[in-house]
Amino acid sequence: MVIRRGLRSVFVTLALYVVSALAVSYFLFHAQHGARGLEARGAIREALRQMETELAVLSAERKSWEQRLALVRDDSIDRDLLEESARANLGRTHKNDVVIMGR
Repeated sequence: MVIRRGLRSVFVTLALYVVSALAVSYFLFHAQHGARGLEARGAIREALRQMETELAVLSAERKSWEQRLALVRDDSIDRDLLEESARANLGRTHKNDVVIMGR
């Protein structure tokens, strides 16, 4: 009976250690490989870098368009830009323009 009690105590303790080790292993595995783990963090950072680069390009393009629009506003129309736009849209040329035909 004393041997059984001692054996049971050893098995219960061993079982608790095994269960604890399995629980820790489970959480460590998912901390590394899970959807919000360390490997996913690197992929998210790379995607963020690409988006920041795209944002910089789009911001520069937007600034360029805003500058061009500022020249065509009602209160201060730039005649050269207006003429250039009209010629491009209408397909017309000025009598002093030199036209170079491409292939």
